[in-house]
Amino acid sequence: MLSLLYQEGPSTKGIFRRSGSAKTFKELKEKLDSGTEVDLARESIFVTASLFKDFLRNIPGSILSSQLCDKWVSVLDQGNNEEKIKSIQRLIEHLPRANVVLLRYIFGVLHVIEMRSEENQMNAFNLSVCIAPSLLWPPVSSTPDIESEFIKKISSLVQFLIENCCRIFGDEITSLFGEI
Repeated sequence: MLSLLYQEGPSTKGIFRRSGSAKTFKELKEKLDSGTEVDLARESIFVTASLFKDFLRNIPGSILSSQLCDKWVSVLDQGNNEEKIKSIQRLIEHLPRANVVLLRYIFGVLHVIEMRSEENQMNAFNLSVCIAPSLLWPPVSSTPDIESEFIKKISSLVQFLIENCCRIFGDEITSLFGEI
C-alpha cells in the first residue's frame, strides 16, 4: 500500500482526503483480513489510501503509542524547533522497532506527497488533518470537545513531523522506495 501511495500519491489530487468506493473498500478489506491475495495496483488509489488509514487505526494502542499520548501532545509546547525535534526523537526511541520502521516509511510517503502539493493540493497541513487521527488517539475516550481539541493538537504535531521529517528520521527517508 505504501509503495503505491508513494508512486501515485504525489500526482493524485486530494489523496487521503477523498474516499474510494465504500463497496470496493469493504470487499478488499475482507479479502485482506482473510489472507486472500489482492492486487491493489488494479484498484483506485483512493481505496488504497482508505485501506491504509484503516490499517493504521487498527494498530493496538496506535502507532505513536497511546501510552505516550500526553508526551506527544505536549511536544509542540516546547521551545524552538531544535528542542521539539530532539523531544520527538527521544519519544520515538520509546516506540517498538516495528512502529519506528513503519513511521519512517509513512513519513517518507507523506514527504513526497507534500513536495508536490501544488499539483495534488495536499500540503503538510492538509495531510496532517487527514492522517493524524489514524496515528494517535488517547488511551481513554473523552467528551467531543476534548476530543476535538486533541485532534487539533495531534494534527499540528503531524504537520510538524511532515515538515521536519528529514531532520527527525534522516535524509534517507526520501529514498526508501527509490525513484518515483
